[in-house]
Amino acid sequence: MSQDNGIRINKYLSEIGVCSRRGADKLIEAGRVTINGEVPEMGTKIKEGDQVQVDGKLVGPTQDKHVYLIFNKPIGIVCTTDTRVEKDNIIDYINYPTRIFPIGRLDKPSEGLIFLTSDGDIVNKILRARNQHEKEYIVSVDKRISEDFIEKM
Repeated sequence: MSQDNGIRINKYLSEIGVCSRRGADKLIEAGRVTINGEVPEMGTKIKEGDQVQVDGKLVGPTQDKHVYLIFNKPIGIVCTTDTRVEKDNIIDYINYPTRIFPIGRLDKPSEGLIFLTSDGDIVNKILRARNQHEKEYIVSVDKRISEDFIEKM
C-alpha cells in the first residue's frame, strides 16, 4: 500500500481478492469487517500496518501471484460465487484450489468463454462502463427471425 492517505477499505478488500467492492460494502455494513479491532464506517481508509479482519480472520495481500483463467462455460452452469444458493455454479464446477471469481457473467442457458481471476482490481477495470471495453456475443436462436421481429426489438 503506497498511498500516503491510505486506501478505502472496500477497495483494499477487492484488491486482495476477498470480494468485490460491492461485496465489501455489504460486509462492512453487516459489521463483519474490523480494522485494528474496530468496526469501520463506510469509506474508512486503512494505512500500512493496519490489521484488517473479515469474520474474525486476518486478511491481507498474499505473496501468491494472481490467477487468470479462461473457461468455456457449458450450458447449465450459473456464474455465481455463492455456492450455497446455486448448486450448479461455476466455482464448484471448476473446483480451483484458491479463491477465484468470474469477470462478468453468462446466463445459465448460455455457453461460451468467460474469464475468472483472483485479481479484484482487474475485475473493476474490465467491468467499469467508463473504460468502454467492447463485448461481443454470438447468439443462436431457435426460430426464424423476421423483419417484423427485428423492428420490434
